This record gives sequence, C-alpha cells and structure tokens, in this order.
Amino acid sequence: MGCCCWWWLPVAVLPLLCALLRSAVRCPAPPLVVPALRGRTAVVTGGSGGIGEAVARELARGGARVVLATRNALRGEAAARRIRRDTGNPEVLFMPLDLSSFRSVRSFATAFLQQEPHLHLLINNAGVSAGGTTENGFSLTFQVNHLGHFLLTQLLLRRLQSSAPSRVVIVASSAHCAGRLRMAELGRAPPGPFSAFRDYCDSKLANVLHARQLAANLRGTGVTVYAAHPGLVNTRLFRHAPLWLRPLWTPLSRFCFRSAAEGARTVLFCATQDGLEPLSGRYFADCRPARPRARGTDDAAARELWDRSERLLGLRASSGTPVE
Repeated sequence: MGCCCWWWLPVAVLPLLCALLRSAVRCPAPPLVVPALRGRTAVVTGGSGGIGEAVARELARGGARVVLATRNALRGEAAARRIRRDTGNPEVLFMPLDLSSFRSVRSFATAFLQQEPHLHLLINNAGVSAGGTTENGFSLTFQVNHLGHFLLTQLLLRRLQSSAPSRVVIVASSAHCAGRLRMAELGRAPPGPFSAFRDYCDSKLANVLHARQLAANLRGTGVTVYAAHPGLVNTRLFRHAPLWLRPLWTPLSRFCFRSAAEGARTVLFCATQDGLEPLSGRYFADCRPARPRARGTDDAAARELWDRSERLLGLRASSGTPVE
C-alpha cells in the first residue's frame, strides 16, 4: 500500500481550496438597484468588454446615453450593438480612445466636447498590466492606468462642472497596497524583478491618490469623485501575463474570480447611488467605503502626484488646460 493510497488527497483538497478562495473573493454584495438615468450622459473607458461593458450595460438599462470610449473600433462597435440589443436603448455609441497616446486622448476630448453638450458620469475604467513603452515615452501600464485618465479627466472637467451634479469614478484596485510611487521617476517602470507587477500596483496607488486630490480640488462644485475596487475579476486585464503563469492563472481566474457583472457592482454603486456626496474622494470596495492602505491616504503624496502629473502632461498648474 505505502503512500499510493494518498494519491486522492490533492484531488479532493484542490476543489475545497478553490471553493474557499471563491467564497473569499466573491463575497455576497447587497442588492443594487440602478436608478432611472434618462437624460444623463456617461463616458465609460474600456467599455468594449469586461467590467467596462458590464457597467455600460447597466447604465444604458437605466436610460443613460452611454459613450464607449475604447481603442479597438471593431470591439467597441460590437459592444455598442450588444448593449443596444440587450437594453433596447438606442443611445449607446462608440468613440475611439487610445489611452496609450496623449494625441488620441486629446482627439477624443475634442470630438466629445463638440458632439455632446452634457457629461454627468465619467467612468475611468480602462486598464492594462503589461510591459512596454508608449509613443510618449512612459510605461504602458502607468500611462493607460493613470496619466491617460488624468489627462482625459482634466480635458472634460469643465463639461462635468457645467453638467453638475456629476461624478467621476476611477476604477482602482486593492493592488494599491503594494504600490510605492517614485515621484522623481513617475511614469517609468520600476527596475528589477517583477517590474510589470510593481508598475501595475504603482498605477493603482496613483488611481487612489488621484481620486483623493481631484475630490479636494472640486469641493463645492457639484462634481464628486470615487475610487472603486471591483475585486478580483475574470477579465482580459492580465492577458499579457507571462506564458509560465497562464496554466495556473487561467483556471484560477475562471473558477474563483468574480464575473465582470459582479465586478461592476461597486463601480455602479459609486456612479449611481444617492447620498454619497459627503464621501467624495473615498475608496470603495464591496459597495461600501473602505480604508485604503496608509500610502493611499497620504495627502502630501496626492498633491505631489497631481503636480507632477500636470507637468508631465504639459498642463497649466491648477487649470488643467493644455499649454500651447
């Protein structure tokens, strides 16, 4: 007999471990009812799939006019058609936006401002976790996740203010707890092992601090801001993961992580629920306020991140308008 009789142990234990992990990352959330949103206009970045499409679908179901701002035209148009079909709302459209190009961000903002008289909800959802450098010379991950959204928000800020009450929701992550911003080298991937993962964590810390400082800057304007952690979600975010990790990551994400619809709940909560105005600038998880790690509550770091982001983007201090 020997040890041969124990072959079944990992086979039996693995499903149990998966079930425990699934219950931990897919904890039940309170019922969420999206209110009527007719007459409201929303922009959802990364709206062609995953959390972004799930958020856009529920906003459209509530009657909002929804702009899917995404890089891939085929995927964006297809998502818009799916959402129009599923919700019966004809006011769902695609507009091209590539956050890895500041030129594309400015082109999107110009086209949107010419076309749309109102903006009530800006959902900064698009994200990536990958190596590489953009045409602007920054880390792909940090530019898409923070700098591109920072620029987009600034370019649309006056329209948000003129449409108030309005909201900005920045999709953050609990990964911010491992972030450590190197302000003098902002936008550059950290050196050493696990550089891509550390870069992602840094960008998520930047998201939390961006929400905090933007809320402080907009106090009293009728525009409120929230950072939302969607949980561990089975999306295409980590499609650039190393080949050696994929055999583990793929089944784990499929069977243990939240669905895109489940991940969208906290984002939708921050975007649509009444009474959140006093909590502007806060970090939310599982449809309730949560306390980020200490670095995510550092007001001095939030101000420095803001100032350095403006300088990197060529924006006038405090105005958010491009330098000619």
